[in-house]
Amino acid sequence: MTKPITYSDAGVSIEAANAAVDRIKEMARATFNERTLSEIGSFGGMFDGAFPSMRAPVLVASADGVGTKLRVAFETNTHDTVGRDLVNHCVNDILVQGARPLFFLDYVATGALSPEVIAQVVEGMARGCRENKCVLLGGETAEMPGFYAAGEYDVAGFIVGIVDRERVIDGKTIEAGDRVLALPSVGLHTNGYSLARKLFFEVGAYEASTHVEELGMTVGRALLEPHLSYLPALEGLLDTGLLKGLAHITGGGLVDNIPRILPEDMAVEIERGSWPQLPVFTLMQRLGNVSETEMHRTFNMGVGMVIVCAATDAPAIRTHIETRGEKIFEIGRVVAGARSVKFV
Repeated sequence: MTKPITYSDAGVSIEAANAAVDRIKEMARATFNERTLSEIGSFGGMFDGAFPSMRAPVLVASADGVGTKLRVAFETNTHDTVGRDLVNHCVNDILVQGARPLFFLDYVATGALSPEVIAQVVEGMARGCRENKCVLLGGETAEMPGFYAAGEYDVAGFIVGIVDRERVIDGKTIEAGDRVLALPSVGLHTNGYSLARKLFFEVGAYEASTHVEELGMTVGRALLEPHLSYLPALEGLLDTGLLKGLAHITGGGLVDNIPRILPEDMAVEIERGSWPQLPVFTLMQRLGNVSETEMHRTFNMGVGMVIVCAATDAPAIRTHIETRGEKIFEIGRVVAGARSVKFV
């Protein structure tokens, strides 16, 4: 007789999945608030959608991943940071329209499910949600044998936030003479890793464990520096009307992201050297003899969020940010012209 075939024979362990879910439930529950109306394990997550304090509440949603930064996580066996990166990236994407996060959903897929690794990934997500006062409302863990290499996984995040319609930040009032301010990054955040890995691991022949004096740390640690959330720095400014436009500097860098918030007849001039350039970018440029144009189109170059404001409002914004212990730099201005960014 033919031996009975089970799901585990096909490479899927229901027991491992259940063990992972049990651990995830506890971490997710720690992010719940009074608006959370369901438990992890429901077919759908429920969230109280009544906002009587807002005249016209608008939901803002976004989805993203962390790209090949995951490769660095695999090589360093560090799994508790990429989940936080994912949450912060998504928070910033809706923050630029003035929205505060409500809840977050995740998708984690792997070839052979390791409850310990999945728990570390979700632990990072839960931490990011707690820091941003966002509920980890639900998600999906998929075990897909033969689809991913051993020890590898992929993650994606989905966020929903809210803003009152009259408080939406959309860049429509940006005009010539406005100032461009920058909140610094602490590294690559979650963009440009395909080029970064080529430069460090192929061109430079570094290992993730190689300590580089110029960086003050190992290559692996430098590449795993966190993707910051700018909600704490900007909280208190979102409803003031002082912020004409916000741009999250992700893939495409300053060159491609700033024009997304500009009116058609406005351009931006960025002053070279007006903010500190992190050593990781200087080293990568030197390793590959990468052009300035290519660097600015691929990496954030030390700027994680851009603020556009009236010149008269810049001092108040600077004071607010610095009072919160954060750094801020004036890096340029808005000028008349076709929607673009020029370095001067």
